[in-house]
Amino acid sequence: MNIDRLNRSEIIFKAFSYAFITVFALAALYPVVYGISASMSGKAEYETGKVILIPRGLNFQVYKLIYNDKGFWISYINTLFYTVFGTTWSMFVSVTGAYALTKNRLLFRKQLNLFVVFTMWFNAGIIPMYLNYVNMHVNNRWGIVVAFGVQAYNIILLRNFFSAIPGEIEEAALVDGVNEFQMLGQIFMPMSKAALATVTLFYATTRWNGYFWARILLTDPMELPLQVYMRILVENYQAMIDDMGDLLPYAADSYVYAILVCSIVPVLIIYPYIQKYFAKGVNMGGVKG
Repeated sequence: MNIDRLNRSEIIFKAFSYAFITVFALAALYPVVYGISASMSGKAEYETGKVILIPRGLNFQVYKLIYNDKGFWISYINTLFYTVFGTTWSMFVSVTGAYALTKNRLLFRKQLNLFVVFTMWFNAGIIPMYLNYVNMHVNNRWGIVVAFGVQAYNIILLRNFFSAIPGEIEEAALVDGVNEFQMLGQIFMPMSKAALATVTLFYATTRWNGYFWARILLTDPMELPLQVYMRILVENYQAMIDDMGDLLPYAADSYVYAILVCSIVPVLIIYPYIQKYFAKGVNMGGVKG
């Protein structure tokens, strides 16, 4: 009798969980689908509220405008540059720093760990940080890549994962004559794929969506990332809409939606592959943990 009640409760719980997750997924997916549909719909269909889920009166003029906009593609390349090189640099600093902080033989190890954690609790504030970046001449591509290379939280995450690796494995490797670089590259990193995948996603997402500091610090318009260029483009386009919105052959918001769609295309293409690798890394980390 108790077993039947348990099975019934389990079935009800699973049904409720699946229903909740399905509704949540649809709610998260709908804005993306609506943005794509709105960017492809005709002016009359969009302004009369006929666009709900699928495009109405297909119109690709806004995409032609974006395709012919050289500034848009330059900012796209800049964002790819910041994402690829920035994530690579951030992972290098975070992995090597986290590995060093796990070693008891590191001088002032406790003090250095406290210093890293302290930066998570307190910071100087935006104005002092801005003045510091200006004095360091962080006003170009490589400045943005290097200056924003690390986050204390990610170092702590990697440090904790490295610390969980059994010490016997390290001792056996040292007996075999493995040096520190080999220890990190051939033993610690392969055994920490879950943590590495997670931190890589954190850094890549932050770099791809970078806006605030890039807009404040970068002085060359040819070095602006996509997010900053999109904001400037929308601001300038809004002024044009106010002057001649009724004369445009497409809905005013369609251009904004088209820009947003173009900005997430690489993410939509790459994410399934990253998710597969990330899930695999989590499973391996769970087994070895």
